[in-house]
Amino acid sequence: MMQTNEVILRMSNIVKEFSGVRALDDVTMEVRRGEVHAICGENGAGKSTLMNVLSGVYPHGSYDGQIELDGAACQFRSIRDSEHAGVVIIHQELALSPFLSVAENIFLGNERGNAGLVDWHATKVQARALLNKVGLEVDPNTRVVDLGVGQQQLVEIAKALSKEVKLLILDEPTAALNDDDSEHLLGLMRQLRVEGVTMIIISHKLGEIREIADSTTIIRDGRTVGFFDMHRPGGVTEDEIISLMVGRELSSRFPVHTSKIGDPILEIRDWSAYHPIDTSRKVVDGANLTLRRGEIVGLAGLMGAGRTELAMSVFGHEYGVDISGEVLKDGAVADTSTVPKAIDMGLAYVPEDRKSAGLNLIQDIRKNISIAALDKLIAHCVIQSRREAGVVEEFVRKLRIKASGIDAIASSLSGGNQQKVVLSKWIYTDPEILILDEPTRGIDVGAKYEIYQIIQQLADEGKAILMISSELPEILGICDRIYTMSQGRITGEVPGSEATQESLMKLMTKERTKEMR
Repeated sequence: MMQTNEVILRMSNIVKEFSGVRALDDVTMEVRRGEVHAICGENGAGKSTLMNVLSGVYPHGSYDGQIELDGAACQFRSIRDSEHAGVVIIHQELALSPFLSVAENIFLGNERGNAGLVDWHATKVQARALLNKVGLEVDPNTRVVDLGVGQQQLVEIAKALSKEVKLLILDEPTAALNDDDSEHLLGLMRQLRVEGVTMIIISHKLGEIREIADSTTIIRDGRTVGFFDMHRPGGVTEDEIISLMVGRELSSRFPVHTSKIGDPILEIRDWSAYHPIDTSRKVVDGANLTLRRGEIVGLAGLMGAGRTELAMSVFGHEYGVDISGEVLKDGAVADTSTVPKAIDMGLAYVPEDRKSAGLNLIQDIRKNISIAALDKLIAHCVIQSRREAGVVEEFVRKLRIKASGIDAIASSLSGGNQQKVVLSKWIYTDPEILILDEPTRGIDVGAKYEIYQIIQQLADEGKAILMISSELPEILGICDRIYTMSQGRITGEVPGSEATQESLMKLMTKERTKEMR
């Protein structure tokens, strides 16, 4: 089925408020049947809020405005209501049950069986077929907790496809995926479009938007500010989209910066770690790398290369078993075997999965930012609340965290603002070495620029930065030196000024030789 001019979805004059803060202000949008419709905007613009209104997360009556699906007025009071109408949403923050299997998660609430009994054979057979469709090669019996973030995202997509989808909403679907998996997903979306599935995609990857979207709505500060027909003569440029998103033009995606690189501060020597469940599998294999004061070092690799495993095993042995090797700080052997010891030696780690590892989602912004350095705020065994509030308010201002106040609960924030809170927490510990694991994942282009500036400022203060990123343009745009990983091994080291996407990809896909094995 091809795209038509028939409108399948019309959202008119949508208004949504939270504690007096207007998140959506008279938003209007139309989606044509059979198209991929993109929604772009900065963090906190209201993109996810709008989709939560559409999908029944925010029930009818909690917002003003009208929703029409196939010409009929909709009053969804729950996600189940919207799914019955054929509207399925995949949220930016994953919503899987970690200790259930992949198959159980895919059909949770939509079980295969009859007479009150689950047909486990049918469940596993159908789950495997869906996993094949999304390109995830895992046993359906595998527990979700044992999968990486990117693999969990693919399970979410398989779960959505298990339902009778008429309108599929994907909120940052490729944020956790490498280039190959992202391209596979885009190919899957093209196929679904041919099959007649209408899709709405929220993404900060503008190249991806230009590649897959038929039309794009731009939202800024809770208002609809523009619309593009992506197939218009001459096409739509990324600069046009960015200009409407941020309300200003960005002359460059990456701030101009000249690093003042000093002496080595951290050396990791012959570092190895084994998988915590499959203890025969070496996930980090003899890694060696050096960080210098004032230097921003990139660590590039495909999914499963071992980047996060390396970072977490160094930072307090948080991942892996049978860990071996040495960590040296300023030339002396350092003990990072526990998180407190790692922090005491001046190491900080911003994790890739902010939801499960970076934040306490039921606590407020104030406590999330101050928690890692409470000793700075304690006098006579009492936390100085006024001082704590001043520190947190300064981070909210500097990092442009959009919230109703410092007492806002972390789970109420957008994904990008949650990431800013995690960054603030670790910056407040005043570390000498920061490991940033996908620090701009799920963050819009305007906020990314600000975070790049923060990273560069930290480097200018003499701190060493190790930045893990799946976005090669980001690695090339901000890093002074770049390491590559493949199959748990460091496969290359390249000056940032000499690296290209092609040269890095060649090193990132380098296979082990027989001698290496």
